[in-house]
Amino acid sequence: MEYMTESTDRTPGHILCCECGVPISPNPANICVACLRSKVDISQGIPKQVSVSFCKQCQRYFQPPGTWIQCALESRELLALCLKKIKAPLSKVRLVDAGFVWTEPHSKRLKVKLTIQKEVMNGAILQQVFVVDYVVQPQMCGDCHRVEAKDFWKAVVQVRQKTLHKKTFYYLEQLILKYGMHQNTLRIKEIHDGLDFYYSSKQHAQKMVEFLQCTVPCRHKASQRLISQDIHSNTYNYKSTFSVEIVPICKDNVVCLSPKLAQSLGNMNQICVCIRVTSAIHLIDPNTLQVADIDGSTFWSHPFNSLCHPKQLEEFIVMECSIVRDPKRNAGAGMISKKHTLGEVWVQKTSEMNTDKQYFCRTHLGHLLNPGDLVLGFDLANCNLNDEYVNKMNSDRVPDVVLIKKNYDRTKRQRRRNWKLKELARDKENMDTDDERQYQDFLEDLEEDEAIRKNVNIYRDSTIPVESDTDDEGAPRISLAEMLEDLHISQDAPGEEAESMMTQ
Repeated sequence: MEYMTESTDRTPGHILCCECGVPISPNPANICVACLRSKVDISQGIPKQVSVSFCKQCQRYFQPPGTWIQCALESRELLALCLKKIKAPLSKVRLVDAGFVWTEPHSKRLKVKLTIQKEVMNGAILQQVFVVDYVVQPQMCGDCHRVEAKDFWKAVVQVRQKTLHKKTFYYLEQLILKYGMHQNTLRIKEIHDGLDFYYSSKQHAQKMVEFLQCTVPCRHKASQRLISQDIHSNTYNYKSTFSVEIVPICKDNVVCLSPKLAQSLGNMNQICVCIRVTSAIHLIDPNTLQVADIDGSTFWSHPFNSLCHPKQLEEFIVMECSIVRDPKRNAGAGMISKKHTLGEVWVQKTSEMNTDKQYFCRTHLGHLLNPGDLVLGFDLANCNLNDEYVNKMNSDRVPDVVLIKKNYDRTKRQRRRNWKLKELARDKENMDTDDERQYQDFLEDLEEDEAIRKNVNIYRDSTIPVESDTDDEGAPRISLAEMLEDLHISQDAPGEEAESMMTQ
């Protein structure tokens, strides 16, 4: 006799849906999912189309009640902003998942796919997936509205330099571009002796003043003017003005130091040449190659002026040049320049070639000059020098000629220049030919001085073919390794190609 063993695997029983009669597993509502969804919509009350405000100027989205935030497409920040727009209706359901549905970037549409759950009849939990469409509407934010008005500002930084040459301003412009100090400005206005930077807050203006103090020798003063006040809430509205004065010395200026300052710098001669202006004034003595750096505080304690105007530069031709091998050094002399070579030259003005008048002088350009070269310099022997320190000096210690730099063919240098610089977007006054000449002088200084080039972003000009670093005349040029590529993303490039261009 055999016993029948019952199977231990038991399958749950099925019931019929009370609406359509389809066999289903038992649930608290005894209704299939299809019938339950047709009778109950858990997404009811959640808007399927919402508007989002977007500022085209600053690329920011509006987050109520009064905040504008920067968000990238399909980012977490943008998803959080979209969900906050429907925060009240979503509080009645349980949010399971949320994510973006891809749309064209220029379609002005954002689609968010939501997965929600809610308890319905007799404790049954229903899950539903739907898409909310966000319409991106253009709206200008308050900050950009003030920028476009061009009359609203809370602080202004007035940068001035009492000199006739703008080399320092051209150098300062490149520093501002390199470090992005122009991004918070409402407006930049150029006037005949400086620049004005307008800001919407006093903190941005103070940051600009601190940047100027670190980059150029200067001094500043601050003032403010009361615009309005509220005596009930004890609030005041001020407009602040920061006046920044840069030292009135530019590159290639010949200066005369006070006897006290010259002695403190290592007993160097009073007549010096300014070889560069960065965070300090860099001077060199053309008779001994002794160099010295003067910061802003030292200059304002012992001020000095330029002896000659840049337009007084005259062209000389080198008749004879010899190198001074072992120059004598005075007691307590300072540091000697290793980049220059002391030379003794006989020169003659190109305008006086029909005469036999020649000038003898010492120069710091001994490593560059050869007989027959053209050089620019100042004729101090035939110049009316109106300076208190020069008038007190012994005439034997004042040189007849001070040579500044070697002269090359400017037209050829401009034609072979295969690089360019960026400029600040500013309101310019009428630019005359003298401004263009000064800008060309600054470009030539960049080619000749490597120390200045380190602080400037130089971009390669693809329209000019690449040649050797030096031309036939030996004029210095900027190497290709020191240039940056001015990258422009092509809008017509396909997706993969454009992506590869952006990652390079």
